[in-house]
Amino acid sequence: MNETVFFDTLRQGLWIAVIISIPILTAALVTGLVVGLFQALTSIQEMTLTFVPKLAAILVVFWMSMGFMTQTMTSFFKTTIVPLIAGG
Repeated sequence: MNETVFFDTLRQGLWIAVIISIPILTAALVTGLVVGLFQALTSIQEMTLTFVPKLAAILVVFWMSMGFMTQTMTSFFKTTIVPLIAGG
């Protein structure tokens, strides 16, 4: 395997990681903003108030997007990684 194939595969893998992480990171961001706004409006500064809703939102989004994540990673593995292993 030459450098071009290696770096192209690495680039594709990193891009897949970004695409897979977008739903979870978006849920954490939106939940954090909503909870932060709620805390600012009510002057409640409780640490568990930021942690628990964010964790719950991440778990829900992860559960909802598991199929998409699995399909994306499986497709990348079948179309990119397996041919590199078989050809090399």
